[in-house]
Amino acid sequence: MTDLTTLLEVGGPVAALGGGAAYARAKHPGVYWSTVGLPISTTRLLSSYSSVMEACGLTVTPSRLRMLAVKATTRREVRPVPPRRGIIRPTSTGLRLRLRLAPGQEPADVAASAERLRHAWGVHAVYVTTVKPGVVELRLVGFDVLRRVRMPRKVDAGFLQVPVALREDAMPFIRDYRTVPHQLTLGATLSGKSMYLRHLIAGLAPQPVALVGIDCKRGVELAPFASRLSALATEPEQAADLLPVLVKEMEDRYDLIKARQGIAPDTPAEEITSDIWGLPESERPVPLVLFVDEVAELFLVASRKDEERRDEMVTQLIRLAQLGRAAGIYLEVCGQRFGAELGKGATMLRAQLTGRVCHRVNDEASAKMALGDIAPEAVMAACAIAPERPGLAVAGDTSGGWSRIRTPYLPLGDAAETCREYAHLVPDLPVLKPFQPEVTVRPVESPAPITEPRPATG
Repeated sequence: MTDLTTLLEVGGPVAALGGGAAYARAKHPGVYWSTVGLPISTTRLLSSYSSVMEACGLTVTPSRLRMLAVKATTRREVRPVPPRRGIIRPTSTGLRLRLRLAPGQEPADVAASAERLRHAWGVHAVYVTTVKPGVVELRLVGFDVLRRVRMPRKVDAGFLQVPVALREDAMPFIRDYRTVPHQLTLGATLSGKSMYLRHLIAGLAPQPVALVGIDCKRGVELAPFASRLSALATEPEQAADLLPVLVKEMEDRYDLIKARQGIAPDTPAEEITSDIWGLPESERPVPLVLFVDEVAELFLVASRKDEERRDEMVTQLIRLAQLGRAAGIYLEVCGQRFGAELGKGATMLRAQLTGRVCHRVNDEASAKMALGDIAPEAVMAACAIAPERPGLAVAGDTSGGWSRIRTPYLPLGDAAETCREYAHLVPDLPVLKPFQPEVTVRPVESPAPITEPRPATG
């Protein structure tokens, strides 16, 4: 009876501790990782590093000098040598360590064993990146960081850079317009495409850039940000008037570059390789980002007259995509589907959009439209996105690299308030004044009059 009582007294706290750990792992994975997962995974890594490397085929035969030294000093068997391991650096989401590869090894050998390393050390995922020739970094992620997105507190983002989402390796996904000037974003209804666009506009609002929107859904997506927009077209007819103005602005910027750098006035814009960033800051035009929401609306036609207008708009979009980067004009094209069936010029326009972000889509063909021509292996990853995870997407570019990302939730009111806060940063562009949206000023509620309470009677 005494032994049973003692067992119950000891087992109660142990069961409570185990239950608490299970609850933290399910509801608060970051807390669980910091308190339980991190020490366990670190111990596994330190105790089994050599054997795991050998099982993964990442060891090499030691040098002849090392073999002679081992035989001369000890009688131990000379074993294969694993890559030299650096200092383990814990993070809030996992571990980081660097490996110095042995002669004859390459980063692809380590990347091919990432899944084995994940199971051996009990982590959620292992990612391999090359630091410099002969040195790779292992980034161990302790839990699914995309299940409940929490952006890092400090993100090094400069001008024309927006930390818009979190990657599956716990690194921020930064939309860099200087590196990837134009981007195509696809996604079905309720896939998180609008949230992605919302983050982009809110991130660019505090920066000295001109924001222009084309939203042919009567402006329901971009109208809340009107206070920070330099121009907004909410119908195809308005877009048909706005796009030529943007093309003319681009041509004027090329003329400015020609005049500054001594290029002949009759030189075609296609042959100018310089850009506005070579101009003095006092003469440099303000960068301009054009957001096109639901681009398919620009391609739809109902009559012969609409077809001519459509061809004109598509031609102007293609010109902006081909030549806009050097003039500081960047495109952000969004839609549910985008392919050759939209009409003439669609494939040519897509080819100019370097960046690709594909949210959940309704069919495999839509994923192939976004990613099939740059990263075929990413198509299946995009098709596997579940409806229960809005904001999850696959991001790639023409280099062939891709990764899963997820945008954190941002209320529409907060994004609109950010735009109102930085409305004074709207640049003075006279050519866009006719298209600048009207901003309705919210009425200020007058406080209720203060009346003195009646004295109590009775």
